[in-house]
Amino acid sequence: MERTPIPVLTVQTAPYEDQRPTGGGGLRRPTGVFESQRNYLPNFVQSLLSSVDLRDRQGCTMVVGSDGRYFSKTAIEIVVQMAAANGIGRLVIGQNGILSTPAVSCIIRKIKAAGGIILTASHSPGGPGGEFGVKFEVANGGPAPDIVSDKIYQISKTLEEYAICPDLRVDLSRLGRQEFDLENKFKPFRVEIVDSVDIYLNLLRSIFDFNAIRNLLTGPNQIKIRIDAMNGVMGPYVRRILCDELGAPANSAINCIPLEDFGGQPPDPNLTYATALLEAMRGGEYGFGAAFDADGDRYMILGQNGFFVNASDSLAIIAANLCCIPYFCQMGVRGFGRSMPTSTALDKVAKVMKVPVYETPTGWRYFSNLMDSGRCSLCGEESFGTGSDHLREKDGLWAVLVWLSILAARKQSVEEIVRDHWTKFGRHYYCRFDYEALEPRTAYFIMRDLEALITDKSFSHQQFAVGNNIYSVERTDSFEYIDPVDGTVTKRQGLRIIFSDASRLIFRMSASSHVRATLRIYAESYEKDPSQHNKEPQAVLSPLIAIALKISQIHERTGRKGPTVIT
Repeated sequence: MERTPIPVLTVQTAPYEDQRPTGGGGLRRPTGVFESQRNYLPNFVQSLLSSVDLRDRQGCTMVVGSDGRYFSKTAIEIVVQMAAANGIGRLVIGQNGILSTPAVSCIIRKIKAAGGIILTASHSPGGPGGEFGVKFEVANGGPAPDIVSDKIYQISKTLEEYAICPDLRVDLSRLGRQEFDLENKFKPFRVEIVDSVDIYLNLLRSIFDFNAIRNLLTGPNQIKIRIDAMNGVMGPYVRRILCDELGAPANSAINCIPLEDFGGQPPDPNLTYATALLEAMRGGEYGFGAAFDADGDRYMILGQNGFFVNASDSLAIIAANLCCIPYFCQMGVRGFGRSMPTSTALDKVAKVMKVPVYETPTGWRYFSNLMDSGRCSLCGEESFGTGSDHLREKDGLWAVLVWLSILAARKQSVEEIVRDHWTKFGRHYYCRFDYEALEPRTAYFIMRDLEALITDKSFSHQQFAVGNNIYSVERTDSFEYIDPVDGTVTKRQGLRIIFSDASRLIFRMSASSHVRATLRIYAESYEKDPSQHNKEPQAVLSPLIAIALKISQIHERTGRKGPTVIT
């Protein structure tokens, strides 16, 4: 019996003015906006698909995944229906819609797909009152570059219609191929439901010495680990890779069932939100702890007794120990990349290793260009994102496996490895103050006035006395990046004050949200003397923070008494 072709419909719509991707081809909004505003998601998906040239789009393959948050299954259905109607030939989707961001990047590169769509709002809360997002990956498996994001936005502002096959239904739970005949299409539309972990696991096997890690977790000198998936996408990956493949006991992994609201907590791996892990580690029973965000690209490392490894130190320590990873022994190390707000700890390692460091704006898309050109092997951001040229996305589980490899090779604890690193390279005291959910205009004017202040000639060489500390301004700027690959110039990426002792203050607006603004203050102070390495970061950095608060007037202008989160 012949199947009746599924109709392709053209639906009239009206454009939205607020669908500018915030970076990397991503749109993040309160979930209620996607649910309640007519055609809000179809409009953006159509703009995204239309940004791919028609010749490249017809019959191509794309990858689709989600972090499992509320509204994901509804959104996946719409994405599938619209992809079919817009001429995509094949979609590869993780079982039950689940794929981590690193896994999407991995699959795109493995099967040479034209790109991918990830339904995630990263570390933002889930549930009906949380946030939802749509992110576009391009053919290299990385976030969309700015030129693509701009094209999506321009299309969205004049969109009048979108194409969809509303009768098309896919069973996301059934592994294998499903085919659909569409009206006026010569070839059937194919959907392949794949195991969420398999392809990514095979890549990791080719990078690491799994036997060495397995011996660390199961051998005579084994360490106990505690891994918190925070009820995001990483649960299946943690259980399959760390427990089943590498032998960690099943009870090592907690919060491993992906939940639509992430258990009511923001899936944000930091000391503020990963409190269950922190308390478990403080008990002294576990030698290594880690947590992941909702889509699996960010991570946090803790040592025994809750010893915290900040993300900038983690990046530098990984760089200094790449010889523990077979992949880098084989491929070599070409260069390092870090976002501008990330501490300069990486620079100290690069100088010893005699490799270049590229300082970029925040956003993984800037690293992708460097890696594609063969300039960069390892990259990282202070927001708990680290990765290498094995993918074009930051990769939380990869970073955890790097740490376990270092522990296995050096036969030291997390704290011993960190303290040895400080002794050799010096310690970069570092913290970040996040002022979240600010009124956007207020945040904008704070940054505008601050830029006028610090770029005025009278500010140059100014001195600030705080207690017994005197800080002399050496230089200031509004950070600008010139891409060494294609010469693209990216301006206004944060305000920097660099002092004569190499201390830094940075002010930056986060672009990850839409309705409210986040203003971040970063403070960094370098200490070479090992006898001064045991101080509390807040105590060391308090004079710099006092300067930042004084010149920004952020408390007076926002009515806040302090930051929302301190990292």
